[in-house]
Amino acid sequence: MGRIISNFFISLDGVVESPDEWHFPYFDDEMGAVVGAGMETNKAFLMGRTLYDEWAAYWPDSTDEPFATFFNTMPKYVISGSLTDPSWHNTTVLPGDVDAVRAVKESIDGDLGMSGSASTVRWLLTHGLLDELRLLVHPIVVGHGHRLFDGNTATHKLTLADSGTLSSGVLNLTYVPTS
Repeated sequence: MGRIISNFFISLDGVVESPDEWHFPYFDDEMGAVVGAGMETNKAFLMGRTLYDEWAAYWPDSTDEPFATFFNTMPKYVISGSLTDPSWHNTTVLPGDVDAVRAVKESIDGDLGMSGSASTVRWLLTHGLLDELRLLVHPIVVGHGHRLFDGNTATHKLTLADSGTLSSGVLNLTYVPTS
């Protein structure tokens, strides 16, 4: 049975939106190794509709290697009630229900990576489907933008499973839901 592992670049004030505007000064070889190690265990990628639309418009024509090959060849599962005909290679649409996501999770021998969608990670937590939450917490206050957890998020207890500090000051934190 697979695990769903969510990965986020996140600011100190909880912002996950538009990391392209604040994340890259912290991205170095050390962080690349952390990101790469996480990617090595992924057998498929899970995403919401908005992220699918953004990435499907970028990655198929990208020359940004090795990420382009990784995302383009990886099986992708999109949780959506409105996407009917995905154009991005190797994409399967899942209805937004727990049983459909659980069935995919049970059929994968490895990790389902997911990133970039705060609403999807909140939904996964609410329904007991998220196995790990990996955060690269950047030492910056962005001050605006979507946060990983908003004022409507239910309470979820998490346990710190692993932690480290990169030389840039970015915290590498892994949490698991507390049973």
